[in-house]
Amino acid sequence: MPSIGRCSAALLRLDNPGRSLTLAFWLWKALLFVVVVACPGPGYDTSTTLLSNEHTGVSPDSSANALPLTFKFARWDAIYFVHTAQHGYIFEQEWAFGYPRVLGLFLSGIRQSGGLSGPLTAALIGVVLSHVAHYLSVLALYGLSTNVFGHATATQRLVCFLSAALHIINPAGAFLSAPYGESIFSFLNISGFYLYTSSLIADHNGAVRFRDILVLTAAVLFALATLVRSNGILSGFLFAYDASILAWSTITQGPSSRSIRRLAVIVLGGSIVALGMIVPQIFAYRNYCTLAANPRPWCSWTVPSIYTFVQGHYWNVGFLRYWTISNIPLFLLAAPLLVILCRSSWWALQAPSALAPGSGGNSASAVSPGSMLFRLAVPQGLLAIMALTSYHVQIINRISSGYPLWYWWLVSTAMDSLQDPRKTLNLLSVAAQAMAGYALIQGGSFRFLFAAGMMICAGRKYSFTNGQLFAAAVIFSCLEPECVAYGPSA
Repeated sequence: MPSIGRCSAALLRLDNPGRSLTLAFWLWKALLFVVVVACPGPGYDTSTTLLSNEHTGVSPDSSANALPLTFKFARWDAIYFVHTAQHGYIFEQEWAFGYPRVLGLFLSGIRQSGGLSGPLTAALIGVVLSHVAHYLSVLALYGLSTNVFGHATATQRLVCFLSAALHIINPAGAFLSAPYGESIFSFLNISGFYLYTSSLIADHNGAVRFRDILVLTAAVLFALATLVRSNGILSGFLFAYDASILAWSTITQGPSSRSIRRLAVIVLGGSIVALGMIVPQIFAYRNYCTLAANPRPWCSWTVPSIYTFVQGHYWNVGFLRYWTISNIPLFLLAAPLLVILCRSSWWALQAPSALAPGSGGNSASAVSPGSMLFRLAVPQGLLAIMALTSYHVQIINRISSGYPLWYWWLVSTAMDSLQDPRKTLNLLSVAAQAMAGYALIQGGSFRFLFAAGMMICAGRKYSFTNGQLFAAAVIFSCLEPECVAYGPSA
């Protein structure tokens, strides 16, 4: 429609990307807010009423429309997050989540200052944190894109802008507004990538001390990202890659003070990232193994890990465990993004120097776009493989939000078709509309009672057309694994 086109043109101001991205971000968030809050019905997951009852004393049977607005964002895993942030890690299965530690820190500060620290406060903090972290991750992605592609030409600025814009409407949708860890993980992981690539630029410019500071700060951000979501540990590949290159260079060319210092900083950085996974395990081992009268089964493992145990025992996560006939719709739901993740990772690995749209450079240089893309390809590729083989596969639609490579691939693939403007517009339009449409449907799942989905889950026989059946299956598949894989008790 012409009005939408004029609005889009006004937003796409490459001379002021910060303002344009900010305006686009808050317009999108306003739309999602309306979808989540205004959709009628009690919502498929009604356990939020338990939080409301704890906060207000209202009966769980009361109308869901009477819930405080922030509670309407607290669905599925967010119930765990809010409860754990309030009361600490009481149940073993709660150790599967690192995000409540973040909420707990803020709640603790409010409690010590004499403020209210109930579930409504926890949910409100979670919603605010998610919005702020998502906004900052959009800006961080723009900065990261300028590190990789540059921003001297209009083409380069367009690539950077569109990549950040895609991150605004990515398929994680309302999960980036709710009390979930995706927004904070995205901010920490993308900011870590930004600082890491900045360290490569600093090293190229001879700023050795600044380079080391950037490397170690990036490692801290990756460690914090790992505390929030365990897949943050995949970003440690950057340090393993650099360490192996430096070690080989030292062996073949002989040691130098510069190479030894660089290697020491890289190894220290990698160790810091590993702490994000190790430290929670130490605390859990102390609670459940050292101090417990009856140690848990995982305490006797060769490598004790409460995280691995609870994921497998309580959520049936493990290699090929999710490969069942009943989960085929979920694999179909995840398939488009899995293909994009794998294709974009391969794109970055195969021909580094030729990949960056609107840029050139020597592929042998650590600051060339191809070299940076190569480094960032492996964490994303590993994530896709693990999601396909070991995770609840549909969560890839939200945990992929913290990995920038696939945004760049979508944009650069379109930019390669600049000779055919109509084709370029169609590609970008299809990608953006598909992502926005999925996010809005998924946002609706925070509120709707999907009767058609429950009919499918229960195996009832109704006369649906193929289109209606497919739409109901897709919408229902947007729900979390606990709702789909195991279904309602009734």
